Amino acid sequence: MNWRGWPFAKAPAAPDAPHALLADIEKQGRQYLDEADNGKWIYPACSRAASDAGADKDSVCNHTRLEAVRYLLTVPRAEFRLLAEPDTQPAILEGYLRQLPHDETVIEFTGNTMSDLAIAVIAGFNWLNHCAGLAGADRRTFSGTLSHFRKIAASAQQWWEMDGAKERYAQMLQARQEPPLFLYLVWADYGRLANEIAAARAGRRG
Repeated sequence: MNWRGWPFAKAPAAPDAPHALLADIEKQGRQYLDEADNGKWIYPACSRAASDAGADKDSVCNHTRLEAVRYLLTVPRAEFRLLAEPDTQPAILEGYLRQLPHDETVIEFTGNTMSDLAIAVIAGFNWLNHCAGLAGADRRTFSGTLSHFRKIAASAQQWWEMDGAKERYAQMLQARQEPPLFLYLVWADYGRLANEIAAARAGRRG
């Protein structure tokens, strides 16, 4: 996981890092979506022509990742903020692993917080798969995206179920390491796929 590559990160004090990252994602995500709605950016980013604003690889990557995370930003009552809380990690991971995969990018929330978070995360992956097709990305990279992330989530669940997980979590943050917080897991994998999409887009001409 390497969220520090995120261009808006301000290297906060380690114990506050998850909340700072989440606040940054929310701020930049809402700003980007507002600007796209107002016509500043071609949306989705992967469909931009070389002459369009924000057609460089870094912009396409960053904007594509924000497009995926927008589903989390619409979870009712802003409960996406639970992604940064260590106390909620076991329940979030259990809810994600219990949720049946779907292929929707138009979703309806259920009113159950953990189910809604899982639905939103999966929709974000589906959006990235959609963008991969538009950008002409190598489909092998995106084959089994949800299965791949499910394995990551299952490993994280085991980590959080071990005795002393919260203590290890605090120690890792203090040492400026990245524990398997669901926020980090989602953001890192969205970033990995968005980078592949941006690279494919950069390889096209016109």
